[in-house]
Amino acid sequence: MPSPQTVIVVGGGLAGLSASYAALRAGAAVRLLERAEKPGGNSIKASSGINGAPTRFQPGKDTTFYSDTIRSAGRRLAQADAATTLTTTSRFSRAERESLIAKLTTSSAQAVDFLVDEIGVDLSVVAQLGGHSFPRTHRGGGKLPPGAAIVTALVEKLKQDPNFELRTGCEVRKLLVSPKAGSSPGSSSSSVTGVEFTSAGTTSTLEGPVVFTTGGFAGDTFGLLEKYRPDLAGLPSTNDARPGTHGILQDVGAQLVDMESVQVHPTGFVQPSDPDARVKFLAAEMLRGEGGILLHQGRRFVNEMETREHVSKVIMNLPPAGTIASSSEGSHGLTQWDVQLLLDPGACEAAASHIGFYLWKGLLSKKKVKDLDDATREAVRDYSKVVAGTKDDSFGRKVFGSWRLTGRDEEDAEQEVCIGRVTPITHFTMGGAAINDNGQVLARDSDDSSLKPVEGLWAAGEITGGLHGDNRLGGSSLLECVVFGRTAGKEAAVYSHAK
Repeated sequence: MPSPQTVIVVGGGLAGLSASYAALRAGAAVRLLERAEKPGGNSIKASSGINGAPTRFQPGKDTTFYSDTIRSAGRRLAQADAATTLTTTSRFSRAERESLIAKLTTSSAQAVDFLVDEIGVDLSVVAQLGGHSFPRTHRGGGKLPPGAAIVTALVEKLKQDPNFELRTGCEVRKLLVSPKAGSSPGSSSSSVTGVEFTSAGTTSTLEGPVVFTTGGFAGDTFGLLEKYRPDLAGLPSTNDARPGTHGILQDVGAQLVDMESVQVHPTGFVQPSDPDARVKFLAAEMLRGEGGILLHQGRRFVNEMETREHVSKVIMNLPPAGTIASSSEGSHGLTQWDVQLLLDPGACEAAASHIGFYLWKGLLSKKKVKDLDDATREAVRDYSKVVAGTKDDSFGRKVFGSWRLTGRDEEDAEQEVCIGRVTPITHFTMGGAAINDNGQVLARDSDDSSLKPVEGLWAAGEITGGLHGDNRLGGSSLLECVVFGRTAGKEAAVYSHAK
């Protein structure tokens, strides 16, 4: 029996792991190259969950996932066909964008089923996050956050397959290209035939179709982030500092789109023992989804269930707590805000798997309601009355999660709340390589302005652009990795058989 053809996957986050699994199931051998010392990437940090609709775990019929995603994509979707110049944000049509969104949302229930039934991940707990009109973000009831639970289970499945090889500490430097007759490298008519990578100081090559899943550039503070969004380079990040890899794709002609579209998450924890750290733990969005509130100087100031983009903008319009002088690494100092995240006992219980970790790390602390300062105690009392339905919320919040304080001092005084400081952080980059529904990387054709697939090259996850537009909904990052990772892996395997 002939040996299976090899598919090369570059990047070991959830998109790469999903691509690897799909390629193996389609009959290929997989060589997964990861530059870190272990797989998982930023996916393993994901703490809110994965979107899916409609699923068996949701409390009712959900028909609005597509429209919610369209709305979140904002002007980059609405104005896509009005672009007239070849900038990084233009010439990726509305129809192409809507097609990606349709694939993401209509494949979401199948993605959840795949993880639950085939990989064995618990995703039975469902929450409603900001920007969503219905509860559809799935996580498990155990101690592991959803990203870690999914990544760990998938890695274990992959290791059971003799045709899977994981190589860590491998830095892919370039893609190998074979131009077709009459074409030149860097055009859509070139064919990707493999990769060149370094490991332990040695340069090697691998041949085969490539699935590129190396993630975004939110942690590339003094590189791509400074190039495309210098106004955000002074913010801390949830992403480890590392250079972006988009140039590798550009070298083979890949069209980058929406590179200026960077998501600022409103809530990254400020560690009391190291408040000026540039890399911070995410305060999961589900903490607000389960009822948590945001306070500035003891007062609420926003509907916490609005989109990440909106909540971040409102916070960043507040006076900053200060800017730390720039480091020797680059030209930007560190700017942070002094905002408090507060959860009552009901919200803490609903988010127990997260709360325990945050308390252990010192990111949250417990305090009795009676010991809060006057302004904070009044804000808690007022919000509790909103939840109880005795008054309307002046910020328009309609979803309150598991909050259960009553607003009556005699009942609430001895109750403990969890409270911690948070600040906006760069979290996700919506821009990257343009792809089609099959995950093929698109390049500008040399003969006209159309985008055409680069043969032998697929991409999935945060390295890609055009799907989320202005802003990504919480819970759609893990989903994107599974949906487009599985598609790209299967397509690459089919391609390898045909060669």
